Amino acid sequence: MIVSYIDAYRDRFGVVPICDVLTEHGMPIAPSTYYALRKQRVSEADLADAYLANALLDVWAENLSVYGMRKLWHEARRSGLEVGRDQVGRLMGILGIRGVLRDDHRTRTTEAAPDGAPRHPDLVKRGWDAPSRPDELWVADFTYVWTLAGFVYVSFCVDVFSRMILGWTVSGSKSTRLVSTVVQQALSARFRSNSCFTATGIVHHSDYAEVFVKPRNRVFACA
Repeated sequence: MIVSYIDAYRDRFGVVPICDVLTEHGMPIAPSTYYALRKQRVSEADLADAYLANALLDVWAENLSVYGMRKLWHEARRSGLEVGRDQVGRLMGILGIRGVLRDDHRTRTTEAAPDGAPRHPDLVKRGWDAPSRPDELWVADFTYVWTLAGFVYVSFCVDVFSRMILGWTVSGSKSTRLVSTVVQQALSARFRSNSCFTATGIVHHSDYAEVFVKPRNRVFACA
């Protein structure tokens, strides 16, 4: 800004007098410093790129930092930025940002079981409307969600009749504890609300391995 100010008035007052006045008013600058800075001045094109890159970074961050070149380009245009798709790609490279990749290395929650591995029988057969009371059929699953800290896994258990979430948990890794904790939460919740509750006869439907827990000496098998 100081260099631009001196440029604007140098022909009228001269560089040295302007530098002297600026120094007297708390903005010290020597004529030699002015000439050195003037030689290093950023070009108009580089300055425009810098402003545009900063604006793109704001748009990218406002959209959870997951947009790739194409989506960021569309969002930038919707935000009023006059920018081309290739220009967005070039500036993203300068900024060191990229979108979330969806390729063969993407996060997975399920994997095919080895050939010959035992499978628990399907006791539900998609009869989601069959339950006539609570605690007749529980369903459980786990998935992954994106957060600002990265991907996390969420496991949950739901009573089909009441649609009540009986238990849920979040973890940074896929582990037995991720799914077994949810079953224990569901049982504990039912025991707290009804001291006479028994897990006998409840069908627990999931697409992961069979689990056995023993809350208060009662055996519960996941189906």
